[in-house]
Amino acid sequence: MTETSCPGPATVVFDDGLTAYDFGAGHPMSPLRVDLTMRLSRELGVLDHLRAVDAPMADLDLVATVHGDALIEAVGRMGREPGAGEEAFGLGTDDNPVFRGMDVAAAHVVGATVEACRQVWSGESLHSVNVTGGLHHAMPDRASGFCVYNDVAVGIRWLLDQGAQKVAYVDVDVHHGDGVEAIFYDDPRVLTISLHESGQFLFPGTGFAGDTGGPDAKGSAVNVALPPGTSDEGWLRAFHAVVPPVLREFAPDVLVTQHGCDSHADDPLADLTLSVDGQRASYLALHDLAHEVAGGRWVALGGGGYAVVGVVPRSWSHLLAVVGGAPLDPATPTPPAWREHVKELLGATAPLRLTEGRTPTYRPWEEGYDPDSWLDRLVQATRTATFPLHGLDPVL
Repeated sequence: MTETSCPGPATVVFDDGLTAYDFGAGHPMSPLRVDLTMRLSRELGVLDHLRAVDAPMADLDLVATVHGDALIEAVGRMGREPGAGEEAFGLGTDDNPVFRGMDVAAAHVVGATVEACRQVWSGESLHSVNVTGGLHHAMPDRASGFCVYNDVAVGIRWLLDQGAQKVAYVDVDVHHGDGVEAIFYDDPRVLTISLHESGQFLFPGTGFAGDTGGPDAKGSAVNVALPPGTSDEGWLRAFHAVVPPVLREFAPDVLVTQHGCDSHADDPLADLTLSVDGQRASYLALHDLAHEVAGGRWVALGGGGYAVVGVVPRSWSHLLAVVGGAPLDPATPTPPAWREHVKELLGATAPLRLTEGRTPTYRPWEEGYDPDSWLDRLVQATRTATFPLHGLDPVL
């Protein structure tokens, strides 16, 4: 594949109602990041390459394919009459404050992700993207980490229920994709791969090399725990040392990916140091892997990312462009009207270009393992723990 060609139609699942997923003023997960992304993508012409699809509302039976009745009922109560919250369900905490309409907003995100899955599984789209999705921390019985319902897991469950034999999930958010992993930990039909800042230093404190899947699904979970400060070069080295060989061996029917852009150096909640250019390189790599291992069937989702002006709109505009088969030249200027909108709305100075002037490169793993490198030791731990479970040599 090349950066400028992609066979088959692509869709973006979005309507303005999805921005109602809003924990309130001062919360890091502002819906403004989605609004600025869609506005920037529209002005850049990115959406000209994506058929727009409205997001349906997930009904409670669909939500219940992953989440328990007690959580669903609690979310409903809090959505109708917000109160102090119900901390047993993770509701009313600093991470997950309750708000009126929370039940509807959370179900809407689930519906959008399942629609993206439906688009791809039905063949109506080769690729489909929902940037409001990727709420990967929610557990079956509780909300967690800004995530009320786990739209990712509901989407994957829907694909399995529709007949998919194998689904691969790759999560590049700076935080471990713990909810998705936990839900499918003992299901050999689902491969979960997460690259994240080590849980030694960052929420949710999980996702280590030795976490490889349940007793009936050894190897179904792959975790690459990265040291704080990892930048484009190290991140891409780790990604290419682990993700492509495992995906090739697993050979999924569909590739589902989560693209939290909180791995950026400017993100206020974590400690990796990727650039927008490095994140763009990951999108291109995952696009090509979808074509190589899954016949091009690719569902792309958003996730974290809390540098609302400087990072998220540029990174996700690149993602939308890659999904649409027309990647943006990183040197492209941001539209003056968009920059003016940012200034008027927030009093902030928006970036002038889509790039940060980086040309992401990395040293391939095949050129040798460096035992003196903290990064290399962590990557090798993942390869040692998981590669033999997939019939792969961890040394080569």
